[in-house]
Amino acid sequence: MKFMVAMVACVMLTCILQADEKNRDAQLEAQLTGTVFKGVFTIDGRPGQPAEEEYTILKVKKAGEGDLWFFTARIKYGNKDVTLPVPVPIKWAGKTPVIEMDNLKIPLLGTFSAHIVIDDGKYAGTWKHGKVGGHMYGKILKIKK
Repeated sequence: MKFMVAMVACVMLTCILQADEKNRDAQLEAQLTGTVFKGVFTIDGRPGQPAEEEYTILKVKKAGEGDLWFFTARIKYGNKDVTLPVPVPIKWAGKTPVIEMDNLKIPLLGTFSAHIVIDDGKYAGTWKHGKVGGHMYGKILKIKK
């Protein structure tokens, strides 16, 4: 009897956790779709003020089960200005989403790593492109229609 009660409790808990995960994912999609990540970045070893950066996130969609999401993003990097779908792994630290890109090849731009915490309308983390890297941080703003 105790075994049966334990099994029923496990099944119920699993259903609750799956529902919470789907709700969490839907909230993140809504929170990030139609936004601009507007902030600054630093380059390790270079003195001076951080440089401005801006990423326009047109759409965010989870790619099935697992940690992969697709960000349709306009990226301005150097003299390039491109809009393309970017596969972005997102892990969760409790209720906080964390972008976990490790040597991700982005067409037309190169290979990047980034570990970025998204929290309460802000982002902050580290980035790397080849041997160059630094910090990045700023605000996540909804695009006004």
